[in-house]
Amino acid sequence: MASSSSSSLRIWRYRVFTSFHGPDVRKTFLSHLRKQFGCNGISMFDDQEIERSHTIAPALRQAIRESRISIVVLTKNYVSSSWCLDELLEILKCKEEIGQIVMAIFYGIDPSHVRKQTGDFGKVFKETCRGKTEEEKQRWSQALTDVGNIAGEHFLNWVNESEMIEKIARDVSNKLNITISRDFEGMVGIEKHLDKMQSLLHSDEDGAMIVGICGPAGIGKTTIARALHSRLSSTFQLTCFLENIRGSCNSGLDEYGLKLRLQELLLSKIFNQNGMRIYHLGAIPERLCDQKVLIILDDVDDLQQLEALADETNWFGDGSRIIVTTEDQELLELHGISNIYHVDLPTEKEARKIFCRYAFRQSLPPYGYENLAERATELCGNLPFGLRVMGSMLRGKKEDDWESILCRLENSNIPKIDAVLRVGYDNIHERDQILFHLIAVFFNYENDGHVKTMLADSGLDVRLGLKTLAYKSLIKISTEGEIVMHKLLQQVGRQAIQRQEPWKRQILIDTDDIRDVLENDSGSRSLMGISLDISTIKDDMDISARVFKSMRTLRFLRVYNTRSDTNVRVHLPEDMEFPPRLKLLHWEVYPRKFLPRTFCPEHLVELHLTDTQLEKLWEGTQPLTSLKKMVLVSCLCLKELPDLANATNLEILDVSGCQSLVEIHSSVGNLHRLQSLDMIFCKKLQVVPTLFNLTSLESLVIMGSYQMRELPDISTTIRELSIPETMLEEFLESTRLWSHLQCLEIFGCAITDQFMAHPSQRNLMLVRSVTGIERIPACIKSLHGLKELSIYGCPKLASLPEIPRSLTTLTVYKCPSLETLEPFPFGSRIEDLFFLDCFRLGRKARRLITQQSSRVCLPGRNVPAEFHHRAIGNFLAICSNAYRFKICAVISPKQVMVEDQVIELLCHILINGCPMKIPLKNIFDLEITIQLEHLIIFPSTLLTVDRRPEQYSEILFEFSTTSQDIEVIECGVQILRDKTDIRSSYGSCESNSEQLLELEDDLDYDAPRVDTIKDFANFYTLATVIRKYTWEIHLYESWLVGRTRHHQKEMKSIKRSLH
Repeated sequence: MASSSSSSLRIWRYRVFTSFHGPDVRKTFLSHLRKQFGCNGISMFDDQEIERSHTIAPALRQAIRESRISIVVLTKNYVSSSWCLDELLEILKCKEEIGQIVMAIFYGIDPSHVRKQTGDFGKVFKETCRGKTEEEKQRWSQALTDVGNIAGEHFLNWVNESEMIEKIARDVSNKLNITISRDFEGMVGIEKHLDKMQSLLHSDEDGAMIVGICGPAGIGKTTIARALHSRLSSTFQLTCFLENIRGSCNSGLDEYGLKLRLQELLLSKIFNQNGMRIYHLGAIPERLCDQKVLIILDDVDDLQQLEALADETNWFGDGSRIIVTTEDQELLELHGISNIYHVDLPTEKEARKIFCRYAFRQSLPPYGYENLAERATELCGNLPFGLRVMGSMLRGKKEDDWESILCRLENSNIPKIDAVLRVGYDNIHERDQILFHLIAVFFNYENDGHVKTMLADSGLDVRLGLKTLAYKSLIKISTEGEIVMHKLLQQVGRQAIQRQEPWKRQILIDTDDIRDVLENDSGSRSLMGISLDISTIKDDMDISARVFKSMRTLRFLRVYNTRSDTNVRVHLPEDMEFPPRLKLLHWEVYPRKFLPRTFCPEHLVELHLTDTQLEKLWEGTQPLTSLKKMVLVSCLCLKELPDLANATNLEILDVSGCQSLVEIHSSVGNLHRLQSLDMIFCKKLQVVPTLFNLTSLESLVIMGSYQMRELPDISTTIRELSIPETMLEEFLESTRLWSHLQCLEIFGCAITDQFMAHPSQRNLMLVRSVTGIERIPACIKSLHGLKELSIYGCPKLASLPEIPRSLTTLTVYKCPSLETLEPFPFGSRIEDLFFLDCFRLGRKARRLITQQSSRVCLPGRNVPAEFHHRAIGNFLAICSNAYRFKICAVISPKQVMVEDQVIELLCHILINGCPMKIPLKNIFDLEITIQLEHLIIFPSTLLTVDRRPEQYSEILFEFSTTSQDIEVIECGVQILRDKTDIRSSYGSCESNSEQLLELEDDLDYDAPRVDTIKDFANFYTLATVIRKYTWEIHLYESWLVGRTRHHQKEMKSIKRSLH
């Protein structure tokens, strides 16, 4: 087996060695090939000074071993020379031992004649073998068969020899450039971006294509484009990286002059001729229409630039690729570019590594700097440019200096970062800038529908404005409609507000400005919003009683607290009046026991009062038809809810942590649009009205309400339900009506036979249990609608019964006593079996797991015996023309891991020395805490568009992870010959018992260990919710003594993920 690792690390003296019969090709074909190689910068070993003899000289043998690629030119008389045949033996030996790439050229002969030694070629070979030993003849014959099986160039398939030579030179260049330039070596996350981009480029297709790279400033678009240029340039006839095109349309030239100038710039660069002059706009298509070109147009910000440089794909030759980087998605769409790569932010782990590379010149922070590095990374919001600038600025500074600098940057960007990010903001319309400010201060992470409601009477075109901001990469809108603005762009918005003249400001965020307005009644009549952090107030603030009465345009009032130890310094007069048309009232630590008597919430859309001393909101019935969201979290003194009969549009009601609340008002039972009701840790809550009439209710959470013994009647529309053990009996009596229930969470109880056998549970798609259960009832198999089952933290669970045939995913985590499975526990639909921290699994259980699922993770140190191709380390090369495999990788920690990491298992594949153009499917994406080895097994198909499987000869697999803490220590490949092999690749119990015994030995794991892989990406949400609910219990307990602002933000995030 070839040592791939040694191949990749070897320093090659020659690029190419050619084996040929001199009289056949030296002065003809080979001389032309040598000339083409010279033009392409490919060095080729010259053997003319080596004296020929009956055996190949040591110098020639050494030259073969020191060449990266060997090309065997097979002609009719090639086998007339024992010298050539011995060269071939040495070449194939190097292929096997050191991973040398071997290419074959069939010049005037049929490949089948080479393989079988027939025809004229065979006659010559027989003549050469005369008088040789049987061993020599056999070795030569096998070598000719092997080289004949290598997919190569066949002279008879070409009309034009020069075109064949150009193709060979390109192929050799491709093989010599299978890795990216060292300029980008080790760059965090770059391989992930390049793999995704290459799948969009469709390099196997002949036509020209334009592809876009889009994302906000500083996210790394240019870096990705440069790495692509470095990786791909050798496969194109001409290349050009045209950087920093932004602003070229502001040069003062008219449109025609601008386009001429841009075309001159491109042609000068691509032909390496400074100062080229052109006189018409047809120059690019005239010069490049027959050339395969790679052109990068970097930082495009105007449609005229694209019209000048790449107006049509037919301007360029077949196979050409034009890559455009921009912040403006609309620009790409207007130009008809549909293949667009949207660059995402790096993960938290990747961001920390990027920062540390610049701050400490290593991947981890030194001892004592861990928390500081975490803060700095968080301040940058994982934006690569910000991480680089911040890291460089802090490099070499002492801990005290770090603390001072980070405190200063909490509320302001580094000027260098701000200058880059402001470019996009400065180029949008003034009204879109106002919307940008409002999102930065009030509506980040809010739903776009909610924002449109809030700004309905603002005079802004919110729909068009949101679209514009999204196209300019200033915000992102998820498929669920959530608006997300990057943290550093939020700072851009806040700083833009502060730069405005005081009389122009429509939003106030500065504490001193707000104090002046609220104490002296000096607010602007155009004021739309106030956002005050009360933890920044140094002296007491006495708000004027009539200050809000004149603010008739004020719509949004947010008073929040970022520090839990802050004394309340805001004092409200008893007769204070809130603004008459207020839509958002968000007040944390509200200082009075009641809202003002004159409070009129007629226009209020969101009421958010947390950590207050409120005992009662208001008397009687209020006009609440606009109210959609009511959050009264941790109002410890609140004893009752007001009459909400008029809140006919209320969608979310959250009274979690209201520990004095005894009763939920009966009017709640008639809120037909209520979708979510949370009553968590309402310790005195006793009375809840019937919820049967809530026809829109989808989520109900009741937890820690210890005096609430009865489960209220619940609407038949319920989809997600979380209840304590005290209500399980009533739950069983009620569930016959809940045909829509899909997700059930039960706290503090075991799943019983009675529960599982209940007919109503047959539509459940997801069951989660946080607490330890000792046994899963056998009747679980009757849940015919169950798709996913997660069993978490059950230390006494020893066995699994047969599970529903409908199940596709089973995740078992932290069940250290689990040993056995039923003989046939899984149905034919099962795809994923993940047994994490299950170290006592018996041999039969392991065998069933690996037999019955295509994707598996379980503890183990060694690749099973059924993987006939195995290697120590992360490289494996096989000689095969197969295209379907089952792959196994053993991952192991390099050191003790103390926190979860999102890690991708990557597999790079080279076929006949060239990288796959279509990424390998089914590679795992994990969130991991690992202390020991685990096996990951998955299937893969290696079909590519430009090759048929029979053209494969050598396939190289290289495994890696995105974590510096985890390595692949062993790998294996099993060739699958038909589709049934994916599930049955380990054979049947009857027919393959010896193999199964080997498998059992290989999968055996000695003793239980601690903490391993958890939370595969496909079930990230599932497992995360489990963890977060466990944490949520402790969190609410902490609310008894007060909460920090940070906890409130975390709870908001939790609820978004739950609902």
